[in-house]
Amino acid sequence: MLQLPELSDIIRAQGRLKGVVKQTPLEHTKSFSSMSGANVYMKLENLQSTGSFKVRGACNKLACLSSEESGRGVVCASAGNHAQGVAYAARRLGIAARVFMPIFTPPLKVIATRSYGAQVVLEGESFDDAFALATEYAEKSGTVFVHPFDDPLIISGQGTLGLELFSQFESLQDVVVPIGGGGLISGIAIALKGLNPDIRIIGVEASGASSMKNSLEKGEPRPLKQMQTIADGIAVKTPGRLTFEATQKLADEVVVVDDAEIAHTAYLLLQRAKILAEPSGVASMAAILHQKTGFSGRNVVAVISGGNINMGILEQILEKGMMEEGLRARIAVLIPDVAGELKSIISILERLRANINEISHERSTTKVPVGYVLVTITFNLQDTSQLDTICKALDAKGKKFEVLK
Repeated sequence: MLQLPELSDIIRAQGRLKGVVKQTPLEHTKSFSSMSGANVYMKLENLQSTGSFKVRGACNKLACLSSEESGRGVVCASAGNHAQGVAYAARRLGIAARVFMPIFTPPLKVIATRSYGAQVVLEGESFDDAFALATEYAEKSGTVFVHPFDDPLIISGQGTLGLELFSQFESLQDVVVPIGGGGLISGIAIALKGLNPDIRIIGVEASGASSMKNSLEKGEPRPLKQMQTIADGIAVKTPGRLTFEATQKLADEVVVVDDAEIAHTAYLLLQRAKILAEPSGVASMAAILHQKTGFSGRNVVAVISGGNINMGILEQILEKGMMEEGLRARIAVLIPDVAGELKSIISILERLRANINEISHERSTTKVPVGYVLVTITFNLQDTSQLDTICKALDAKGKKFEVLK
């Protein structure tokens, strides 16, 4: 039976990965320190090769294959980041790689995986479907299956992030880590607790996919009946046996953040720190900013675990974030369907220096009287007080309008 790796295994993995993966930056953030009351640092694995920490475990696993195993090729299942890590490692070592991905995987992740030379098979409605297909293929073909998290060599590779972090900042007190299957928090916890048992390890899950927290409460790995979250990189129905054991023994706490908190944090990271990160990658910072446990006054590191964001999700995050901050607004105006009426609305916005982003018209619904048109206008604002000025100007002109949330 497979056993959890030890600190010595992670140190050996670090030797294998030297010159293969990047030492990613650790950056202090004044903005998020001020917002949270803690002394906050960011470990930027979104800048890692392939855009996430997953390449650490994949490269360590494949480097340990025998020549006979390498000759059989490797197969894995992934919704994105593990796929790219395995494909990247396989190309470096000249190993044939096949990757099973769910049919709804964002095209950019599929393209990226293929760009590293892997054969991509799009099958299954979810990660779990793709996982089952990949394991079945491995059994029938003799190809080596590369588990995304529940493997000692994968965990050891992810644990090199902990060693790296300690070398960059020995005074750290808390490390906040996103949890999907649990490989990353397991490796980091084994490394850091081995170096300094007083360092707190805080795991973070999406509330719509909290399989590790649920399993810890039940005392054993338990599958979730359903999942729903924008953080697809940490949406795993069942934690691994090894990763459950490591988290149960070594993590100090596991907390959850909801999708609204994740989305707003992703927006703030982009706006305040100029850091592009995927929803799963910002879960750690979301937990800090929303005070999911006591961080005040402590030296806290948020592991920003990946940056491979779906462009459609990014667009929504930006739109919602700007509206929440009062930098974008949307109004619905009911006007007579005659020439010049729309121009009169636009002239008010132009005079008050609002930058129009989008205009749509609706005539056919029952809520729009005959002879009228409902115009919805989205526009960007220069400051949060500008919308009130615009509303007063529309009132003064007798316009019937509604500010949409």
